[in-house]
Amino acid sequence: MLKKILAVLVVLIAIFAAVAAMQPSEFNVSRETTIAATPADIFPYVNTSRAWESWSPWANIDPNAKFTYEGTEAGVGAITHWTGNMEVGTGTSTITESIANERVKYQLDFVKPMEGTSISEFILVPADGGTKVTWTMSGHNNFVAKAMSLIMNCEKMIGEQFDKGLANLKVLAESAPAAATEADAEVTSADDEEEAEVAPAAEIKGEAATE
Repeated sequence: MLKKILAVLVVLIAIFAAVAAMQPSEFNVSRETTIAATPADIFPYVNTSRAWESWSPWANIDPNAKFTYEGTEAGVGAITHWTGNMEVGTGTSTITESIANERVKYQLDFVKPMEGTSISEFILVPADGGTKVTWTMSGHNNFVAKAMSLIMNCEKMIGEQFDKGLANLKVLAESAPAAATEADAEVTSADDEEEAEVAPAAEIKGEAATE
């Protein structure tokens, strides 16, 4: 009986391995949204490593995740190392290409929970009402990744996080001009108050001089 059970298990494992091996060797995930802001308003959020923490969907998954930086502050050579829980994992992100207000490409080197390398990219294209932002990730599926794709929908999981991240980015980029307008309004108001204070003083001096 035991031999039969072992034989069945061996057959099932062989079938699973064969099916896994037949899965696509490459993967590509892409999501997009339109943001009511100019490419110039959006670009700093995706071209500066430290800015990613303000909208990254993975920062919300693990608030205790640690981020460290090296290299340049922004653009090519900006490097981010992260360490988090099992969902966030451990790895490094390096910006490898940066075209102002148009495109940012970066390499993701994952260490945990599974080793691997992927290429991700942000593409900014002017559109009616603002900017169309496309976020993509592509890479090679090793055997482990192929096997995991039979158990979970990795494209769906990554895509959902991209959607959340783009939604966060949309809120930030669209609120930034408003914040700037409010700041300008406060400065203008302060200037008006100063002028109002100076005007009566000047009038009093004028009256004194007349007398």
